[in-house]
Amino acid sequence: MQLQRLGVHESVGAVFPPERLRDALADEESDLAVPVVGDDELADCDAVVTFEYAEEFLDAEIGWIHSIQAGYDRFPLDRLEAEGVALTNSTGIHDASVGEFAVGLMLSFARRIHTYVRSQQAREWTHPEWDEPFTLDGEELCVVGLGTLGRGIAERADALGMEVVGVRRSGEPTPHTEEVYTPDRLHEAIADARFVALAVPLTDETEGLVGAPEFDAMAEEAYLLNVARGSVVVEDELVAALREGAIAGAGLDVFEEEPLPEDSPLWDFEEVVVTPHRAAAERDYYRHIADLVRRNVERVQKGEELTNRVV
Repeated sequence: MQLQRLGVHESVGAVFPPERLRDALADEESDLAVPVVGDDELADCDAVVTFEYAEEFLDAEIGWIHSIQAGYDRFPLDRLEAEGVALTNSTGIHDASVGEFAVGLMLSFARRIHTYVRSQQAREWTHPEWDEPFTLDGEELCVVGLGTLGRGIAERADALGMEVVGVRRSGEPTPHTEEVYTPDRLHEAIADARFVALAVPLTDETEGLVGAPEFDAMAEEAYLLNVARGSVVVEDELVAALREGAIAGAGLDVFEEEPLPEDSPLWDFEEVVVTPHRAAAERDYYRHIADLVRRNVERVQKGEELTNRVV
């Protein structure tokens, strides 16, 4: 692959200013041009760094696409492979940000912070019932999916004294987990957990992974946390479980439809925290992306295989 022009697609502006990434990738000692480009400015690009897929990438005969997200469910993998287009993703850089975010959700529920915020907005000095607040120390967390995201959550939960179990395809143990189950034992894994955190990629196997049977298997005092993809959860069955008191609540960063529609009942539950798909967001995100892309630029120039290659 010849690499003379690497475009930073304007869609990354959904996460950070594209100019930040452009400047982080610029190298005065290199002949590689790094412009910010729109869909109509791709013609001379050999590669592109993007937040979303555009049909123009194939029209422009782009040879390499890098997704600034770890998830790649938005990209037509079969078509890219058929056209010989390499796709890489940003897996491996979100352990700290997503791990802290998931812990933040658990702390909010345990220490009742979300209820205090609502009271502040209403200018009300109110207390929760005496037995509502609890500490995370000693509570059980089940992390479903023990890749970069899941391990980041497990590490930070373990540091807070939580009892952490996990679910992964291989069933092989990982650091900071006391026990690891295979997916066929999912109900057993989540049965005693106060929190169930979803950190799996969206695949044919994980779409609709958590629905009514799983909510029935969870404890009534349990909270669901989803920092994976919205379609991993059957959303209408989650709403039913919340209404029926099958689970205590949910911390949701991702949804089947985004932005979450104004008429979604998920906005209205007192024990649901809705966040706008920003678990991974942090001010140094563009620097982490630049490091990944820069390493792969060097690999291309040396004729080596790309890292984090999806297809």
